[in-house]
Amino acid sequence: MLSALAALAVHGALLAAPKNDPTRHQFGVIGNSFIEAGSGGEARLKQAIADESEASLAFVVVTGIKGADEACSDKLYETRRELFDDARRPMIVLPAASDWSECKNRSGRSVAIERLNRLRELFYNEPTSLGTRKLALTRLSASGKFRGYPENAHWQVGDVLYATVNLPANNNHFRPEAGRNSEFEDRMVANRFWLNRLFAMARRDKLEAVVLFSEGDVKALAQPTGLRGFLARSANRQDGFDETRRQIATLAAKFAGKVLLVDSDPAHKKGAPAIEWRANLGHLSLGSRAVEVKVTPGANPPFALKDAADEK
Repeated sequence: MLSALAALAVHGALLAAPKNDPTRHQFGVIGNSFIEAGSGGEARLKQAIADESEASLAFVVVTGIKGADEACSDKLYETRRELFDDARRPMIVLPAASDWSECKNRSGRSVAIERLNRLRELFYNEPTSLGTRKLALTRLSASGKFRGYPENAHWQVGDVLYATVNLPANNNHFRPEAGRNSEFEDRMVANRFWLNRLFAMARRDKLEAVVLFSEGDVKALAQPTGLRGFLARSANRQDGFDETRRQIATLAAKFAGKVLLVDSDPAHKKGAPAIEWRANLGHLSLGSRAVEVKVTPGANPPFALKDAADEK
């Protein structure tokens, strides 16, 4: 039987020991491996998936399945789908501009809408992630009005809500030709609803953070306000990210937690990735790089990039 002093010592050791917080986790993000034509994108993607599969990750988000110089063919889509299916970690695939919005037929005409719909059939027809370990996802297509947008999905780990938003890097597939920009306009309606819904959920459940993944960089940290913002919008009416940028800024300002935007915009090719913050809004741009992010509930901010010193 323990003495009183020994019992107190044991009790004190238990109090001092770090608690195993089940909400702590890590996730991986693989940028667009196909940014540079002829750069061995498939080999880069395979290596990145292999590296992430060896880590203890709750999930991995991947941007892009093919390069702009590769065929927009069902055969290639199916080959890359098999690659994700074989991964050990849950894989959430985010469409890139080179996967659909830059696709053309032999006569040079755009086949973007047809190719996007085919991607939706092949990659987004199930309420789970890809990979041998499945992660349950809620897709925008579960909403009757937006059944055609299954690539937008959300999931939750601890008190963090994660979501993908289809915003391709080629100016969000905004086409400057005269007439109705139908694909862009219809998708913007769906994305507007999606973002409002995500933040409504986060506020209702008092979540700690929202993380949004896209290919394109909406440049939310550079959103001008007041007269400057009005003049900027008037001078640049062909900015395909303008509405989404303003919406995210407004929603983030009304949210008590942190908002992290993660993109794989091709413009980010140099320098090590880093998370930049302005108030509660953070931004991480990867280009073709792959990173792992540590999530520590209660920390300010709760997100940090994992480095070599973190390896065990």
